[in-house]
Amino acid sequence: MSAARAILPFLAALLGVGFLSLMDAFMKSAALAAGAYSAAVFRSAIAGAIITPVWLGAGGRWPERPVLKLHLIRGTVSGFMALSFFYALTKLPIAEAIAISFIAPLLTLYLAAIMLGEVIRPQAVLASILGLAGTIVIISGRLGAAEYDTETMKGLGAILFSALLYAYNFIVIRQQAQVSSPLEATTFHSGVACAVLLVFAPWFLTVPEWEPMGDIAIASVLTLGGALAITWAYARAEAQSLVPMEYSGFLWAALFGWMFFREPISTATIAGTVLIVIGCWIATRTRPKVPQTEQSAL
Repeated sequence: MSAARAILPFLAALLGVGFLSLMDAFMKSAALAAGAYSAAVFRSAIAGAIITPVWLGAGGRWPERPVLKLHLIRGTVSGFMALSFFYALTKLPIAEAIAISFIAPLLTLYLAAIMLGEVIRPQAVLASILGLAGTIVIISGRLGAAEYDTETMKGLGAILFSALLYAYNFIVIRQQAQVSSPLEATTFHSGVACAVLLVFAPWFLTVPEWEPMGDIAIASVLTLGGALAITWAYARAEAQSLVPMEYSGFLWAALFGWMFFREPISTATIAGTVLIVIGCWIATRTRPKVPQTEQSAL
């Protein structure tokens, strides 16, 4: 594999994280206006309505039972993961929520070894440690002076629960990417998540006003773009190599926080960013042997 081609999965993962971070900004606005549950349901519904015709037009067929099982697992996990994360965004600043959620990639590194049989290379461990260290520096700078009231504690509990689901979601994505096309995986990701969350519609669903609905629609498109990019990346590189790319989420969050909410960037943020970037660079310097699958040939 050429050096240029080897770097593509990392660039795709980086772009996917950027899309999803921008989506978080729109979803925070929508969740504050319409509630986290309704925002999450309509986001999945709109995304499903957009991607399903594309998948069918590309020759999509109903998956076999083992593949369908993976779709159901990922959709269910992702649905509750997103709901808890969007709820946390209503209690915490975007950058802080994303920073705390970085515990997920660290957990994924070792889940990949247990569930996928991936051999953990020293470089991957070092990259994740640097990324985590950068995150700790950022968190200490941004949360050190925070007042921890009841609502803040609810947000912290929600983001930690979301992070646990996020870690497992990475593993399912890697398994799913080996047996399903990105279009199929993304279609079922949105459809299953919507169907699962709709179970609670009689108690919690409300129809948003036009403005938050517009934010949800934009977030839906960004969700599809991010999901497609990340699924494509995970089909071509090991989970442990792509994990550090997740740490770039804080860089995106800092940018969008400044653009949308004029949140200042502190010295701690800059210092943590340096560590995170170094960790990402180390990850891209490793050249794992990618399994030859139908997707990797595309």
